[in-house]
Amino acid sequence: MFVDRVRIWARAGKGGDGCTSFRREKYVPMGGPDGGDGGKGGDIILRVNPHMNNMTHLKYHPHQFAENGKPGKGWKRSGKGGKSITIDVPPGTVIYELEVEEENFERAADEEGMILVHDLVEDEQKVVLCAGGKGGLGNQNFKSSTNQAPTKVTRGKLGEFGQYVFELKSIADVGLVGFPNAGKSSLIGALSAAKPKVASYPFTTLRPIVGVIDLNGYERLVMADIPGLIEGAHEGVGLGHDFLKHIERCRVLAMVLDMAGTEGRHPVDDFMKLRQEISLYDEELKQRPFIVVANKMDLPEAEENLETFKSRFDHDVIGISAKQEQGLKDLKKKLATYK
Repeated sequence: MFVDRVRIWARAGKGGDGCTSFRREKYVPMGGPDGGDGGKGGDIILRVNPHMNNMTHLKYHPHQFAENGKPGKGWKRSGKGGKSITIDVPPGTVIYELEVEEENFERAADEEGMILVHDLVEDEQKVVLCAGGKGGLGNQNFKSSTNQAPTKVTRGKLGEFGQYVFELKSIADVGLVGFPNAGKSSLIGALSAAKPKVASYPFTTLRPIVGVIDLNGYERLVMADIPGLIEGAHEGVGLGHDFLKHIERCRVLAMVLDMAGTEGRHPVDDFMKLRQEISLYDEELKQRPFIVVANKMDLPEAEENLETFKSRFDHDVIGISAKQEQGLKDLKKKLATYK
């Protein structure tokens, strides 16, 4: 199962209350106040784990509550701090906070008022999502020249809480975009060590696949195979929004076209529809650099369609056959220019 969006209920621990206590010891008259402070509540911490690529582990554990701090004790002993919770998330996780009130904390909040609070992209990056409450003060802190036996203490503060949406947006240099059965999975499998499922039916790929391409020397390129788009994807048709969000971070888009038209569609129409869906989803993506990858050039119909395509558009076109592993060196050279 691939999970790239979850809702989390998070609550940091409450601080422990301060203690009222007086020193009572033989031969120590008027021992005075010795109540200790309460311990700090535990935090909710987010940590970027570079070895993760989805959030399945959070889907069935949406409630993340840190431990409360312990109350203070006599003999000026402070309470133990509450245990913090560290939540591992994959690189590229975006955190949105939902508006919620304490009395409605357990009720699912409306997602229209989402506020971006964190964008986690660096490996091992850590942020505090909810800070634990501060511990209360024991009565030892309130002794003065005019009050030698104070009974005043303060209660521990509540920890921060909230409902959050965690959304994963894949991090890659190159995003493969195309219609189902255009050959994107075959291409990333031929260029990298990734082993995506390849089959002759549409929507074989149901989640983004990330592969690493070795270039000349020690340079590498990260490529993401985005599941196939269909017309109307910008409106959420199919799984449009779920797929399109994964190309937002890509430095360059590779439009993979079935140049042989094996699905009964003409590659010119496919290209125009892909450009339209991307621009309607996000106008900024329309300005993103892109190249056209003409796949399935080993089939007889591809040459004629390629000539028609070039007569219509003045774009970079790299002819390849992912299945036969033809033209991949030229494609890697072109992609290396965007590194």
